[in-house]
This record gives sequence, C-alpha cells and structure tokens, in this order.
Amino acid sequence: MSVRRIIHVDMDAFYASVEQRDDPSLRGKPLVVGGQPDKRGVVAAASYEARAFGVHSAMSMAKAVRLCPSLVIVRPDMARYKGASTAVFSIFREVTPLVEPLSLDEAYLDVTENAWQEPLATKVARRLKDRIRETTGLTASAGVAPNKFLAKVASGWRKPDGLTVISPERVEPFLHQLPVDALWGVGPVTARKLRAHGIDKLVDVRRVPTPTLHDIVGSLADWLQRLAHGQDDRPVEPNRTSKSAGSENTFAEDLTDLDRIREEVADMAAEVADWLARKSWQARTVTLKVRYDDFTTITRSHSAPPTRACEAIVARAVQLLARTDAGRRPVRLLGVSVHNFCDDSDTATLGHSRLPFDAEQPAE
Repeated sequence: MSVRRIIHVDMDAFYASVEQRDDPSLRGKPLVVGGQPDKRGVVAAASYEARAFGVHSAMSMAKAVRLCPSLVIVRPDMARYKGASTAVFSIFREVTPLVEPLSLDEAYLDVTENAWQEPLATKVARRLKDRIRETTGLTASAGVAPNKFLAKVASGWRKPDGLTVISPERVEPFLHQLPVDALWGVGPVTARKLRAHGIDKLVDVRRVPTPTLHDIVGSLADWLQRLAHGQDDRPVEPNRTSKSAGSENTFAEDLTDLDRIREEVADMAAEVADWLARKSWQARTVTLKVRYDDFTTITRSHSAPPTRACEAIVARAVQLLARTDAGRRPVRLLGVSVHNFCDDSDTATLGHSRLPFDAEQPAE
C-alpha cells in the first residue's frame, strides 16, 4: 500500500490575525476577539501577543483582562473572517479536490496526487503557505505526515508560521515526544484518568493491557491504542457531513428561575429543529448542555426514533432539564444540540421501539 501524503493547514490566530491585518494600529498589541468583560464575554480568539500573558480562546473575558490589563478587545466580524476563509480554501482547491474542512481556519488536504504535479508534500505545504501569505496577508502553520492524526499534531508543533514534516521513518521518534494529551479524544478529564494510572506519554498507552485501558477510558480504548502506534486510516473526506448541530448561549446574568430556563431551552431546541427542517434531515439524539455558575459543565442526552418535528425535539430537550440541577444551581450557559442524523429515505427501514437514554458524563 502506497504511503499517503496528508497536510493539515491551520491558520495562525485566525480572527485576531484578520483584525491586525486590516487595522495596522492593532499590530504588535495584545488583542482578543470576543465579548465585553462586563457582559460575561468570552474570548473567541487571541493574538500571539495576548497569549504571552496566558490569554487563550474560551477563557472568560473578565479573566483575560485581569491577566492582561492592556488587552485590546474587538467585537467579532464574521463576514470578514468568512471572506478570508473563502480565499484560503480557494487556494487549497487549486491543489487538490481532496480538501476536508474542519472549521473556517483549518483543513486536511490529501496531496498524494496534486494539480501542481509535486511529488514532495513538503514542497506543496511550503507553496501553500507562500500562496496564503501572498493572497491574504495571513500566515498559516502546516503539518505534513502519512495520516491525519500525525498531520494535525504536526501543524501545531511550531506555531506560528510553522512547518513540521513527519516522514514515515520519523513517525516512531515523533510519537515518543508526545504527551498523552496529544491523542484525539483525550480532554482534561480523560488525561487525568490516564495519568492517575501512570500513563503520561502517548507511547505509554501501548504497555497497558486492552481490558485495563477499557476500564479506564471505556470505548475510547481501541482508538487510543491505534493512535499510540501512529495508526490512522481515515481518508480525507471532502464532502464530510455534519455530525451534529446546536445552539447555545452564555447569559449576562446567571439564570435561577426554572421557568425562564425552560423557555430558553425550548427556544434553542426550536432553532435546532428549524435547522433540521431546512436540511431535510432527522435526528435520533437530542443533547442538553448546562454550565453552572462554577463553570462545571454537564451534558444529558436522549435517543429515540429519528425526527425533525419541532414539538418532539423541544419536549425532549425540556425533559432533559429534570436530569440536571437547573433551578437549584445558578446556570451560566445553556445549549441544545442534535446528533445521529439520517434523511427521510433512511427512516423507512427503522423500527419504532424506544431507545434507552445515552450514557451521562461530564463534558470535557
């Protein structure tokens, strides 16, 4: 089997970089894109100057300002970010049709065969980075590897404006450098579980018997073992469909009234049902996300025969509130999402038995 040549390209501090590109007075300053600190704003993106103070995305804006009093806060301008993203993805598709978007600012490219007739993926990555800079005035970091997992890890290795190449003969030495957090699927909670069993490095996963690893991380065990050996056979999927869709909101003041909380959840569920209707999709699973005032975040899910009926999705989302402490503990954030999609043709062969509740666990 021939070795694939996969590139993962990740734009550097994308939203913040677009702002600094378009307003020269912002260059060199610690800058974040997001909401205001007095309105419970959250950091959507941070420039590298801001990151030097410990500021990062998903941090509360109030904490970001405490870490960096000179922080410049800019409201998001999604139209400009989408414009820059469109230009970047146009460059990707000049090279290969095998482009799998992950977000506005990152994607996988399979350049095993490419329009530039370039046999070396390293040269393709360099040309991509140069074209992006010339065309958009922005920088990108790239990882080149035989598979998606390694390419994604590599792209973050030397940010910003980095290029890291993992040739087949360098895979094993590279794996030995990685902490267990480098594994996809390993968030803070799972990482703590693994480290509690002496699994600190990615390669430490290899020495753990499969039954023991299943006891620690459940169904994630087999996937982690493959990644710990550098194995990832997933193809680059240019037409990858959404696996979930949702709506969520962080509130300016904590919610304590259960009736108000139910109304918010119902509104979000209706938005999600409307999205399904526009897609002509149905969903089997509805998930409720609740973040309390102490930032503890939980999810509760329910699966049933697929539907896009607004009343059914709203009812299921609201019912999930009974499995939370909403109304007894102040709520900072609420979210409703749907998963496990199918279209109308898929439902003809489905039975109508009710499926059990999904497993419940804290979000990582």
